[in-house]
Amino acid sequence: MEEHHDFGYGLRKEFWRQGIATEAGLAVVEQVKKDGLPYITATHDKNNQRSGNVMRKVGMRYCYSYEEQWQPKNFPVIFRMYQLNFDGNDDFLIKKYWNVSNNYFTIKI
Repeated sequence: MEEHHDFGYGLRKEFWRQGIATEAGLAVVEQVKKDGLPYITATHDKNNQRSGNVMRKVGMRYCYSYEEQWQPKNFPVIFRMYQLNFDGNDDFLIKKYWNVSNNYFTIKI
């Protein structure tokens, strides 16, 4: 069974567009790297492009997209999965979401 190291964040709207998530994300990345984690992952709703921008700014790379029945509102959402490997193994990919979705794909970002 593979481990999961999911990175998540959220800000109230009045704090958007101030670089707070990127700054905090960079600090988290440095800490988990020092702690010896081999990788972190993060996902975002495809309609939330700014969250994807944060993931790229902290060094994560886009890996794939997948559809999930979003709860509690119960409607389908396309999520994008990003990953950052710290151990130099750029071929290693967590397929946690790929494996549970019936609709998964890659796009050019």
